[in-house]
Amino acid sequence: MDRREVADRLEEIGTLLELLGENPFKSRAYHNAARILRGLTGDLGELVETGEISKIKGIGTALSEKIATLHATGSLPYLEELRAEVPSGLVQWLGIPGLGPKKARAIHVALGISTLGELEYACRENRLRDLDGFGETSQRKVLDGIQHVRRHAGRFLQPVVREEAERLEALVRGVPGVLRVQVCGSVRRRNETSKDIDVVVSAAAAGAVMDAFAAHPGVAEVTGRGPTKCSVRLAAGPNADLRVVSDDAFPFAVVYFTGSKAHNIAIRGRAQRRGLKLNEYALVRDRDGTEVACEDEAAVYRALGLAWIPPEMREDAGEIELAERGELPVLVTRDDLRGVLHCHSTWSDGAATIEAMALAARERGYEYLAICDHSKAAAYAGGLDAERVRAQHREIEELNGRLDGFRVLKGIEVDILPDGRLDFEDDVLASVDLVVASVHSRFGLPRDEQTDRVLRALECPYVDVLGHPTGRLLLSRDGYALDLESVLRRAAERGVAVEVNAHPQRLDLDWRGLRYGLPRGLLTAIDPDAHDAEGLDVVDYGLGIARKGWCTAGDVLNARSLEALLEHLRARRGRA
Repeated sequence: MDRREVADRLEEIGTLLELLGENPFKSRAYHNAARILRGLTGDLGELVETGEISKIKGIGTALSEKIATLHATGSLPYLEELRAEVPSGLVQWLGIPGLGPKKARAIHVALGISTLGELEYACRENRLRDLDGFGETSQRKVLDGIQHVRRHAGRFLQPVVREEAERLEALVRGVPGVLRVQVCGSVRRRNETSKDIDVVVSAAAAGAVMDAFAAHPGVAEVTGRGPTKCSVRLAAGPNADLRVVSDDAFPFAVVYFTGSKAHNIAIRGRAQRRGLKLNEYALVRDRDGTEVACEDEAAVYRALGLAWIPPEMREDAGEIELAERGELPVLVTRDDLRGVLHCHSTWSDGAATIEAMALAARERGYEYLAICDHSKAAAYAGGLDAERVRAQHREIEELNGRLDGFRVLKGIEVDILPDGRLDFEDDVLASVDLVVASVHSRFGLPRDEQTDRVLRALECPYVDVLGHPTGRLLLSRDGYALDLESVLRRAAERGVAVEVNAHPQRLDLDWRGLRYGLPRGLLTAIDPDAHDAEGLDVVDYGLGIARKGWCTAGDVLNARSLEALLEHLRARRGRA
């Protein structure tokens, strides 16, 4: 290693020691040594060989030995030990402007989190706001810094890609000569995350629209350009491709670039069996090479003997067979949702009062809102004890007396304790309209123990909804070890809904779990887990996952009217 590389390793050691909470004098010694090495003018190899390195003020014998080892071998066992001891996510946090090792360690120790996604989620749940040395401004700066770090990641959450896709769509739609525009790819199929954005445009000439696309203020770099395709890297992080086709080819291009790959292979095979050839530009008859004209995407599917298949379903998972039989489900829509379940307020870790949340929900056209603040085990989130639950109920009753045509439901998000018991006794749970039971701790339990833990919680007659069932945080934390299929079967048997937590970092239960559970009688609820008024709008992300999981309105608890919901809850508890 050269002098610069050795200095970098010493700097890293000092940082890792700070993250571990070691004596500050010790970590400072490594930082100082790194600074000294960078300022040296002599040859490091010669200084090591002659032993002069140990005589330099601020280096000493112990450090000089480590420098010699790094210089000679390029590695150091002590550094490798530290790397193994410090969660890699904490090092990633240091890329956030203003978040140094001391603050990163303080957050890690106080909240028990160690990944970038967990940190972002903690910020959005206002958990940094009340930590010593932080506050609302610091929390906002950390959240902004996380977005800066994420620009360099390979995959992106739905809020990023959908917002950028909408901007690009609006841009190209406004270019003179553009006839039709469609965002395609994984964004249109409502995948949980995406690597890039695909936009298909029909226009008589490609030049003007590609010029506008490349000149868009959100473009950081044009990475490729041909006669009909322009590829860019956006400043927000994702890559984006624009493809310009003739209007006759537009329906075929939209089908092809929407995907998925497996779905495309399946429908191309179907076309071949019918004497046709399907590609991204046309549908051609084998017998004479003539094209089958299709005015839109639905016509392409009709030409293949299929009903139009919603983009969310296009994964070659049985949708083609259903389309052939005319038995595709009528997927749930935003208009089907009557109320909002699983929201938080300032009583625990929310940023808005119950009244503010209720008014915001009513403004969005909902009929009811269930406030489900945390239970006492979630002390980090200001969890409620039994006395505060009763006080909150009095506030809700007073508020309901003033609200016209809207109802706030008394709810609780109760922790599932490690042994499967719930964080409240039955008398408290019986006093609320809706109980959401969730795991918030001990994610590392063995698979059998974690599964038994959740299954035991489902046996409680007062549990109405299982919250974020796998505990995953997208791009950050895998779900805990769990026999999810057993959990979904038991939930269906007990009449417990398993939520699609619509928070874009969760989207849990995912569409694969829904596809397994729905045929077995599973109910779901599309819940925003909102901590402020704007958080109510993430319902749309959960709606995309519900549609991708083939949910109809009848499968969704909060697609029921208030009266139907309350009747369902009473009847279910009675049966349980």
